[in-house]
Amino acid sequence: MKKILQLALAVLSISAANAQSSEKGWTSLFDGKSLDGWKKLGKAEYRIENGAITGITVPNSPNTFLMTEKVYGDFILEMDMFMEDTTSNSGIQFRSHINPEGNNGAGRVFGYQLDVDPSSRKWTGGIYDEGRREWLYALSLNKQAQPAFRNGEWNKFRIEAIGHEIKTWVNGIPCAYMIDTVDASGFIALQVHAIKNESQAGKKIFWKNIRIKTSGLKSTPFPKDIYVYNAIPNTLTEYEKKSGWKLLFDGKTTNGWKGAYKPGFPEKGWEVKDGELRVLGSDGKESTNGGDIVTLDQYSAFDISWDFKLTTGANSGLKYFVTLSENNKGSAIGLEYQMLDDKVHPDAKLGRDGNRTLASLYDLITAVKPERFVKQPGNWNTARLIVYPNNHVEHYLNGLKVLEYDRGSEAFRQLVALSKYKVWPNFGEAPKGHILLQDHGDAVSFRSIKIRKL
Repeated sequence: MKKILQLALAVLSISAANAQSSEKGWTSLFDGKSLDGWKKLGKAEYRIENGAITGITVPNSPNTFLMTEKVYGDFILEMDMFMEDTTSNSGIQFRSHINPEGNNGAGRVFGYQLDVDPSSRKWTGGIYDEGRREWLYALSLNKQAQPAFRNGEWNKFRIEAIGHEIKTWVNGIPCAYMIDTVDASGFIALQVHAIKNESQAGKKIFWKNIRIKTSGLKSTPFPKDIYVYNAIPNTLTEYEKKSGWKLLFDGKTTNGWKGAYKPGFPEKGWEVKDGELRVLGSDGKESTNGGDIVTLDQYSAFDISWDFKLTTGANSGLKYFVTLSENNKGSAIGLEYQMLDDKVHPDAKLGRDGNRTLASLYDLITAVKPERFVKQPGNWNTARLIVYPNNHVEHYLNGLKVLEYDRGSEAFRQLVALSKYKVWPNFGEAPKGHILLQDHGDAVSFRSIKIRKL
């Protein structure tokens, strides 16, 4: 009876694959009975079980991939997937390649990956850059999509890669939205992840109903207000514009900015070059060269995102709810998203419990960030800051939420009472304020500064 049931399941699966192929424009990448059109890189095992590709974990192996022999550029890809183990993860590679020198000459896959993460972190549907830049779109950027993946069940995945635009879905729920120009084509692959201990050996991952469409492609609309990671500097997609995003820096001019305590933009200390807004170094002296700059407009509830690149040992910050009412010497007063070279600058060791380190709420709350989410000086980092209408605030670094707090709460006021800001009445509680970029005397570059009001 068991063999008859298995045979029936296999026939049904093959019939389903053939039915998919017959749909207009779709091609099946798996015939339900063989691995024709695929090749393996790595030690894990792949075989056919009950009409599904089955990957089996093995100890002492790096990540293993079952790759298409064909290369694909623009496409829409769909498949179903089931994972036995919830302590490991997997992924679907696309527009990917092989570095033949990687893994000591055995070869290493690199390229875009839709991450499959059954852990409590719930980042399934996010986009990871395997073997290269790591996380591009951590799913903490789209919290509504985090419950989409269902443990212990078959899950349906969809990837659209059309031109520079990449979108992902899990069980019909929109997850990641990215604009990137690094890879225009490459193979598709199914990942069996390396395992950490022997108890994870022999665990299975199943894939079926794998199909692709490469012509007559039309991008599926995302619902409004999902965050877009846009890697093309100083640009906005039409989707972002319709969601209310505006550029605070156009890549060419200083329009929309002025000196913090000046009628116009500083005559020295800042420059616009190569699509970057740069504060120039002046021996680490705070606000003594060009001084801080602020937006002409003021904001109350908002979502702001920006790229920044530190030089070695640099210190700067983005401040918010800056009123300029204090008329103090030095940097203007406001809540600060700290930008700092933690490894070199001495400020990282000051304050309390690291609350002056990168991405922290300066002198108040420490950012909790694994080392892998920090791009060292000379590289671009992407920051995001959200102030909700209810005064809940979140700091992000390279897609990872690193802290949150409630502005004006009793807990917040207790932190202020322990900080350098205790001398300013009602610090950080203004109903609205300017956005400020700090001149701390170190060379720092900014680009892709975008904001939307909430």
